[in-house]
Amino acid sequence: MNTRDSLERFREFWTEFVQVKSGLVGLALLLSFLLLSIIGPLVVPFPDALSHWHDINYWQDNPDAAPPAWTNLLPWVGKKGCVSRLITSYKTEKVEEDNGVVLMKYSFAYDYRWDKAPRDIVVRFQGSGQVPVMISIARPDGLSAELYREQLDLAEGDVGRVSVARNCGQQVIEFVRSRNEDLAANLNPDLIKPIRILFSKLDANIENDPEPLKGTYTVTLSALILTDQFRLEKPAIQVSGDVSGLMGTDVSKRDVFTGVVIGIRWALIIGILTSILTVLVGVVLGVVAAYFGGATDWVLNRLYEFVYLMPVLPFLIVISAIFKPTIWTLIGIICVFFWTGPYKPVYSMALQIREETFVEASRALGASRRRIIFRHIVPILLPYSFAVMALSIPGVIVYEASVSLLGLGDSSIVTWGQILHDALTQGAVINNLWWWVIPPGLMIALMGMSFAFIGTALDKILHPKLRTR
Repeated sequence: MNTRDSLERFREFWTEFVQVKSGLVGLALLLSFLLLSIIGPLVVPFPDALSHWHDINYWQDNPDAAPPAWTNLLPWVGKKGCVSRLITSYKTEKVEEDNGVVLMKYSFAYDYRWDKAPRDIVVRFQGSGQVPVMISIARPDGLSAELYREQLDLAEGDVGRVSVARNCGQQVIEFVRSRNEDLAANLNPDLIKPIRILFSKLDANIENDPEPLKGTYTVTLSALILTDQFRLEKPAIQVSGDVSGLMGTDVSKRDVFTGVVIGIRWALIIGILTSILTVLVGVVLGVVAAYFGGATDWVLNRLYEFVYLMPVLPFLIVISAIFKPTIWTLIGIICVFFWTGPYKPVYSMALQIREETFVEASRALGASRRRIIFRHIVPILLPYSFAVMALSIPGVIVYEASVSLLGLGDSSIVTWGQILHDALTQGAVINNLWWWVIPPGLMIALMGMSFAFIGTALDKILHPKLRTR
């Protein structure tokens, strides 16, 4: 078959495929998943999350159990929560003093317009050597507060962190005392929330019912560089709010959107690779059983009945609980059971094909059995196998998710089943953390629907008996 004939056959196939609307919907969903799996590291806020998913320190500046940012737009939400964000843009001021000492000032502007104060503000930076550091904040009402003053000894590559909520409580009380001693007298440094005071008006209600002070705040990080060997670089401010990102965060402060996008790649790998292997094994064994017949036919059909009648999920659970397999071992175990799907239809069609005239002619010309099977029979059955392959992928994804949901999957990767397992074991349902459960569950459903729609369309096109239905 030349290129022109191949293109013509593909054009005929595409003409029939576009007439099946469900197939187009499934193809659009699949292309969306493929696109997200490719550009995922570019669109997620934490591109290194795959290697740091279980690293608590990597996520420590995020809010825990924060709903998505778009929930602020819901009409029944009363007070709008502060949105988490990372501020990396700043203005730099360099002041040279005597003896080569340089004072560097990095000023970050933060526009606060919410009804609730941030949970925390974390000033981050990298550097080396002994660096005196000072952090201050200027409020929209013209008042300023010095929050932190310390000499830090930084090793090369270390990340310095100063949390206003944890490190600046006493300084905030001193700021209030400098403005109103009566207000400061009622503030307990062990009970107050420094951030809430900084972002509220200084009045009598500041302790129990503070009124937010909206406007532009300026956080300034000052570093005294004593010699050329000391330095400070990559300053940034992490605002930890009540809402965060497109899909919120879990109780471990991990970004759910990042985990869901990373899980797309593994879902595609698991589903497609497993279905390809199972269909190839099922097609080859079905053709071999039908063509050779006799003892080969009897043995393969008994093997098919044994595997087909064995409960797959309980077996996977037992194997995973005993051996703790990797994702590749799990794919192999699933292939052992799923080859029975295409086996019987292929076996039935191969019984008919082996009696065709062209097969008899090949035998008469001296063609070997291997050549007849792989050059004449299998190519005829491959188009039907594509439909079986597409229809088997949803089941594979659900089985992997089920095993991971029970905590028996490969914990070294990030899959939707792993996310659901963490959600259920850490009380997402009890605590009404719906944004932790719905996104991965919905992605499993959409991924399954995409391949189910494509498989149904292929079945209608490639299966002769379904064309008239």
